[in-house]
Amino acid sequence: MLRYHIISNMEKTTVVIGVIGADAHAVGNKIIDLTLRNSGFDVVNLGVMVSQEEFIEAAIETSAKAILVSSLYGHGEIDCMGLREKCEEAGLKDMPLFVGGNLVVGKQNFEDVKERFLAMGFDFVYPPSTPIEDTIVDLKKRLGIE
Repeated sequence: MLRYHIISNMEKTTVVIGVIGADAHAVGNKIIDLTLRNSGFDVVNLGVMVSQEEFIEAAIETSAKAILVSSLYGHGEIDCMGLREKCEEAGLKDMPLFVGGNLVVGKQNFEDVKERFLAMGFDFVYPPSTPIEDTIVDLKKRLGIE
């Protein structure tokens, strides 16, 4: 059973957001939600501690145009492995996948981390402290908005 409620608006583009895995960092998630809404998106916010399957189920049920995954507790790489494959199995072959936050444990070269996430099938990978406004610019370009 899904943990969200959305009011449909045909003029807006729907995106799914959430904090993946066992990560319970909620503050950034709320900021991302508000900023996306203020930028004209319908947001399906799954909150924290979200499984890959919940992201996919929400995207299918709401006809979302993108999935935005956050992770702050350092285990994002483990939590995100296989998400692209599960999307494809569910019929979301071309679903844009965005990921950002503190994705790995310890100090690692971000370019190396980015390459690993791109190899996992993510379309956009952001380092810690990236302003959500930067992501929104990429999201709009990817979706052909504005």
